[in-house]
Amino acid sequence: MSDRLKNKVAIVTGAGSRGPGLGNGKATAILFARAGARVLCVDQVLERAEETVELIRGEGGEAAAFAADVTHAVACDAMVQAAVARWGGLDVLHNNVGIESRKDLLDTPEDEWDRVLAVDLKSMFLATRAAVPAMVARGGGSVVCVSSVAALRGHGRTAYAAAKAGVIGFVRSVAVQLGARGVRVNAIAPGAVWTPMVESLGPEARERRRRATVLGTEGSGWDVAWGAVYLASDEARWVTGQTLVIDGGVTLTTRGGTQGATR
Repeated sequence: MSDRLKNKVAIVTGAGSRGPGLGNGKATAILFARAGARVLCVDQVLERAEETVELIRGEGGEAAAFAADVTHAVACDAMVQAAVARWGGLDVLHNNVGIESRKDLLDTPEDEWDRVLAVDLKSMFLATRAAVPAMVARGGGSVVCVSSVAALRGHGRTAYAAAKAGVIGFVRSVAVQLGARGVRVNAIAPGAVWTPMVESLGPEARERRRRATVLGTEGSGWDVAWGAVYLASDEARWVTGQTLVIDGGVTLTTRGGTQGATR
């Protein structure tokens, strides 16, 4: 284990995986713990968070599970209180919760729009608002919000793209507000990483997504998690309001392009 996050207390929302495999939040919680952080693994389904905690503890790390629906302010307040009560403070918040909508403008029902915006954007507002006072009390901290490359290029998934673009706008606004208080706020925009959330797309889509990258390789939750470790660490002490794109170069190409994908 490294010491990049030694003595830091971190909350990771969406720290469980929806099925077999490793999602972005689960991978991030594990790497945070490996880097020396004490991690509160938060998920709407407690059993998913507990599975991540077991993996961390099996490696000698320190973690606890907490069930919360982070689309509600009271739940966000409770998870922060739980971390502070257990470990005495809070240094890092990793906002990872998200759901997909694959419908375009004319096919998106109002209730689906509302649900996606609540989970993918409102949750980050509520969790960050709850976490900041505890971070300020420690002298500062780091907030990392997971967006998507869908926010950076034209995309048919209307509600999802709008919510993820909102995450980047939120990060920039809040970074300006909190800089003087020692709290850094950044975003990660993953590309088409293969996680349990997209497993249902099937093998053909998986291969198509791999070939769309400049590197010609498939991304995983680990790739996103390593970016989160950097942004959470003191190595990024002078980085705020930024969006770290982790996409194998897919945003460098034209729509559907496979330039450079030779493998």
